[in-house]
Amino acid sequence: MSAYQESLSFLYSRLPMYQRVGNIAFKKGLGNTLSLLESLGQPQLQYPCIHIAGTNGKGTVSHMIAACLTAAGFKTGLYISPHYRDFRERIKIDGKMIPMRDVVEFVNRMESVIERVRPSFFEMTVAMAFDAFARHRVDIAVIETGLGGRLDSTNVIKPLVSVITNISFDHMAMLGNTLPKIAREKAGIIKPNTPVVIGEYQSIVAPVFKAVAEKRKAALTFADRKLRATLVTESMQTQVYNVADRTSVGFKNLEIGCSGPFQSANLITALHALDILGKTNKTYLLREAQIRKGLRGIVKYAGYQGRWHVLGNKPLILADSAHNEGGLSIILERIKSFKHSQKHFVIGFVNDKDLDSVLGLFPTDAYYYFCRPDIPRGLNSLELKAIAEMYGLLGKSYSSVRGALKAAKRAAGKDDFVFVGGSTFVVAEVL
Repeated sequence: MSAYQESLSFLYSRLPMYQRVGNIAFKKGLGNTLSLLESLGQPQLQYPCIHIAGTNGKGTVSHMIAACLTAAGFKTGLYISPHYRDFRERIKIDGKMIPMRDVVEFVNRMESVIERVRPSFFEMTVAMAFDAFARHRVDIAVIETGLGGRLDSTNVIKPLVSVITNISFDHMAMLGNTLPKIAREKAGIIKPNTPVVIGEYQSIVAPVFKAVAEKRKAALTFADRKLRATLVTESMQTQVYNVADRTSVGFKNLEIGCSGPFQSANLITALHALDILGKTNKTYLLREAQIRKGLRGIVKYAGYQGRWHVLGNKPLILADSAHNEGGLSIILERIKSFKHSQKHFVIGFVNDKDLDSVLGLFPTDAYYYFCRPDIPRGLNSLELKAIAEMYGLLGKSYSSVRGALKAAKRAAGKDDFVFVGGSTFVVAEVL
């Protein structure tokens, strides 16, 4: 086993990881994170940053912003979660994962502190990211929250701009069972005297954000009340938009190197956040050419993957990591319009997912390949099949994601469509 694999084994075995074991890994409070960062010399205060929360789209918005900053010549750190295949996807600089030796060195250096503090996997990962960005001397870092906002381990930074994309139902056991309650948790990233961008105006939660922003004297704007994006043309892997403010076209034929039915909201949120960043901090005032270069090169400059991800053609095979009602409803509505001969769905979920909120969204005219993601939280495929049948979703169960996808490929004709999703962990196994 390599030193890198040994370090990962140490992290996975010693530290509870929410994505693998669920709610028991969630630690309320920022005490552990602050203890780790104190032992590291407060690296999170050594560079400017942008903080991004929200139920859906926060990963894509984070990648868009980071890609534009990298394309403009800034050495840009990007922290996201979870990862798909390689742990280091969580910590990138200029779109590239940090070296394996950085992970090994960090674990060796922090082993005694880990034993003393007993942090969660996420708390340690956040500390590793902040330390890596300081050691690599980034010019700016884009930080995505993991879960919620107020008590999220990333909420120890002092950002130049805070961003909240939208609010939908997800992780209700920890964040609350109403949209205003969830919004209050997300609003925890709003900092005193720091501008905050809300991606989408939602009347049920807007008062929550307005009240918190007013209390903290944070200038608040709603991106979709400032900008409008009109789709010009698209393929399965790129889209072109005209983006206008209330008086004129800001960008004509603006190409983004990703696709999907949700990108217009993500695009205007990222553009408005960059605009606020540049207006309040002249150092980061980007030129139009730099923004165009970054968005077109989001894969190159930020390592974007896993969303509306084309795995093959003839048949078209599409993977997407949308996993809650808000995200899946948009994805599946677009897929319903596809004019393919037959649709094949390879789906799996984690065992604490509210299936009643999502299974009813899936089309009943497709054939299903039910599978279990290879993590402790993976929902048994036979159990999923039985529940899905109650919603008119018929098919067979498979013990693995790869086995299910192999069966779907074998059954699908060249004019058919194959979808892989339901969980980030299902998508991770096919990328």
